[in-house]
Amino acid sequence: MAFAMRRDDLPAPPDDDAPSVGRLRVRTVWISDLHLGTPGCQAEALLEFLRHVECETLFLVGDIIDGWQLKRQWYWPQAHNDVVQKLLRKARKGTRVIFVPGNHDEFARKYLGHNFGGVDVVSEYIHHLADGRRLWVTHGDLYDGVIQCAKWLAYLGDSAYEFTLRMNSHLNSLRARVGLPYWSLSRYLKLKVKRAVSYVGDFESAVAREARSRGVQGVVCGHIHHAEMRMIDGVLYCNDGDWVESLTALVEHGDGRLQIIDWAEHVRVDAASPARTSLCSD
Repeated sequence: MAFAMRRDDLPAPPDDDAPSVGRLRVRTVWISDLHLGTPGCQAEALLEFLRHVECETLFLVGDIIDGWQLKRQWYWPQAHNDVVQKLLRKARKGTRVIFVPGNHDEFARKYLGHNFGGVDVVSEYIHHLADGRRLWVTHGDLYDGVIQCAKWLAYLGDSAYEFTLRMNSHLNSLRARVGLPYWSLSRYLKLKVKRAVSYVGDFESAVAREARSRGVQGVVCGHIHHAEMRMIDGVLYCNDGDWVESLTALVEHGDGRLQIIDWAEHVRVDAASPARTSLCSD
């Protein structure tokens, strides 16, 4: 069961009305954890990605709109509205858009089975890759022990996370002034703090175990803001990451091959080499 994970250099995305030459054409795209409605959402980078990519099916794998944050304080700049309009426009133009709500947008779980503006709302989904493999698509929060057993602790952790993101914003403003690239403090802590690393590993194992029990070959999820693609006990575990810290998406090519797109890396490369416009071939 071979799979590919490459973070290739991508061409700069054209405007919506520009010719489609140079766009990234794939069979399927998975994105999650946009957290629209929060200052941490990287809406402009997300819009750039959405303008660049063309696909048959687009999965929104939960935490698209952050209801938790919006309950605490309303925050909805124009760029966030532009993202919603872009998603709806893709649906109108023929892309199948499937929304699997997460814990931050759990309000949408009241509307499972409905279609809004061309967007199907489902609790989970079994996706068939072009090569015949089946992937179970779920946000993943139902397999997070903290969310299920101590939701108050999850709310507390969410507040601490928002504080870290604010610190991260100030830090990167200073880095930009001295010519340094974007760097995520929250992502660094997640990968370095022993307890956080253990939490990520436990979550990945729990989701893979559930996928195996369902008889599928793999799973695609979000929730923990950590893009990853690897085999866990014979199951292909894929996490599409987020658009707060890592700016990543998972895509399926026409032959069923999977790839994690690191858009933050593209932005860094594009800034360093503005003339680069060719898509690296596999």
